[in-house]
This record gives sequence, C-alpha cells and structure tokens, in this order.
Amino acid sequence: MIIYTIHQTMKNATKIISCYAADTAGVCSALYELGGLVVVHDASGCNSTYSTHDEPRWYDKRSMIYISALTEMDAIMGNDEKFISDVVSAAKDLDPAFIAICGSPMPMMTGVDFDAVAYEIENRVGIRTFAMHTSGTHNYTRGAGEALLTIVKEFTSEMPKIKNGINILGATPLDIPLNGTIDSIKEWVENEGFDLIACMTLNCTLDDVKGAARASANLVVSYSGLAAAEFMYQKYGIPYVCGVPVGEKFSKILADNLRKAEISYPCAARESDENGIYIIGEGVFAGSLAKALQLEKNEKTRVIIPLEHNKNMLADGDLNIYAEEDIEEILKNAKAVIADPLYKFIVPKDTRFISLPHFAFSGRCYARFMPNPVFLEEIFSEGIFND
Repeated sequence: MIIYTIHQTMKNATKIISCYAADTAGVCSALYELGGLVVVHDASGCNSTYSTHDEPRWYDKRSMIYISALTEMDAIMGNDEKFISDVVSAAKDLDPAFIAICGSPMPMMTGVDFDAVAYEIENRVGIRTFAMHTSGTHNYTRGAGEALLTIVKEFTSEMPKIKNGINILGATPLDIPLNGTIDSIKEWVENEGFDLIACMTLNCTLDDVKGAARASANLVVSYSGLAAAEFMYQKYGIPYVCGVPVGEKFSKILADNLRKAEISYPCAARESDENGIYIIGEGVFAGSLAKALQLEKNEKTRVIIPLEHNKNMLADGDLNIYAEEDIEEILKNAKAVIADPLYKFIVPKDTRFISLPHFAFSGRCYARFMPNPVFLEEIFSEGIFND
C-alpha cells in the first residue's frame, strides 16, 4: 500500500512541463477587484510568486493582496495570534469591504484552523471575514471556485429579475486573457440583446456582485464559475449555460441556450474522436473551442482536461487526466495538438502543434502571443487550417 501510494504521487509529478497556478492564486485572482483584504498565510516572499506569474493586473490595478510572512518558529509553535493581530491591524488601516484568509502548504501541515481564525478576526475588527480552504496543493480552479461561491453566498440577495439580464461567471485573467477578450465577450452579450449585470470578476465591483440575483440566466465561461452558478440556481432559480462564445456558429448556439434559460452544457454537446485534433486546457473553453472547430472547420476533436472538472463538461471520449506521462502517451496518435506552448515538449516532433497560451499554465511567458479566442481565426492564423 505504501509503495502504491508513493508510485501514484510520483506519477503526478511533472518532469518536463509546467504545473498550473495554485488554489491560492485562484482565490487572489477571483477577489482581486472587489475591495477586500486577501491574506495568504505563508512565508515572506511568496507573494512574488503570485504577482510575477499569476496576476497580470499587478502593475496596473491596485489590490489588497498580502502574505502573512509566516516564520518557521511561528509555524512550529502554533503562534496563530501573530497572524490574527497582523490581519486585524491591517484591516483597521485599510478598511476593506471584507477579509479573506487563505491557507498554504505549511499551515496545512501544522493544522491551522482557518475557520476559527476567521471568526476571531471578524469579532475583533467587525468586518465580515471568511476562510478560504486552500492548501497550495490544488490547482487554481478550486480556489477561484470557492472564492466566487463565497462572495455570491455572502453578498447576493433575492431581487426582481431583469428579462434578458445575465451574469458572466468564472472570468479571471487565469483563463480569460487581458487582450480584449472580455470586451469582445461583453460586446457579444450586448449584440445578442442581453443586459450584462455582473462579470465575475473582471472589471467587476462588489456592488455588481450584490445585484447579480437580478439575472435571468448565468453564462459560465470557466469551471471556476460553476459552483457559484449552481448555488444561484438552487437559491434564486437562475439557470446557467456553460460555454465561451468562440466563432460565429457556436456563439449562436450559446445565445440560443441563454434565451431558453435552461441549464445546459453546449461546450460538451459534440462528438469526441481519438483520431482528431487534441485540445488541452480548462474544460469550458477547451470544449467550446472543440465544438466551434466541428461546426466551422468540420474537424474531429478530442479534449484533454488536466484540471478539475464537472462530468457534464466532457463529451463521450474526452479525457480527464493529470499525469504528464499519461498525457504524453495519449498524444502519440494525435493528428494535431492545440495547447499552451509548454506542452510542445511532450508532443511528438512530427505532430502539428498549434500554440494557444494559457496564463494559468505558462504565466507571462507567452502573454504577448495570446489570441482573442472569440475570433476563431486568430487562433489559427498560422496554423494547420491555412496549409
């Protein structure tokens, strides 16, 4: 049993490719623009990892993202009081709209009770405080998903519905590049006759979130927004549609589904073919791109999701695999591969590779090459479809 566990752990270690942004980065990204104080309980200097690799807004837009500067001695001795008093002091100086505290690997190993810490902070400073149950050992989708769900639970309330009003859920720079993509999605929303209420959370305020229950439907553009969408359906009766408006034909299907105001996963309403083009990435976008290719290019596709997902996001034949060697083995028979450039190093040399940078995977390395996926042709401007 011990040998098996070690084997499984080593199997999921990356040797060549990168790893995805951590759950703490997902929390920080989702809450970045909402006026809250976000504190990651971790060692001094770890904020640079987030700011230099996972957050393109860092130099253009201020946010109260902090690291607690956890020391080895405080971790060993369980000195939670220093963490609590530092957060309380910062909150009194900054007067945030809310406080979110996040875990990292060391507090996870020492067993810090973040719910109790959040309760103590809130009692002392009088500002709504909630714990994010991150550990730094999961990917960004889990952290961003919990953060979006939490703010929706905390700040939304029942309101009269607006006909054709929609929210966009799961929009963070980790999945939606800051190259005009979100503006294109908003323009598409407007052109289809919808009224955008809240875009969680790009160009979004806490007041936008507070009014989100006025929507008649939610558009989920990444897995990070799914938990919040499911909560809003259960509490407010707001259905959701999963997909990114990629290409004209798929965008039309997406708009029709939103008008029907029923729960649907058009990104998974397609055929998956192991002899087609393999697309690697986050489930909602990868599925949307695959469907767009089938509709507009008549291409067979297969999606690989190396992240957390909902089973409804997968078409029959799609794969949810994490291990680098498993992905490498599957790609041996691919006609072509569409993925972040860092995946190129495990793709056979004679296989056509189309770069589609994903900020959550390669950070700033290829940011200047990120296309606007709403315009399908941008992705393939130099790809196999022009051969």
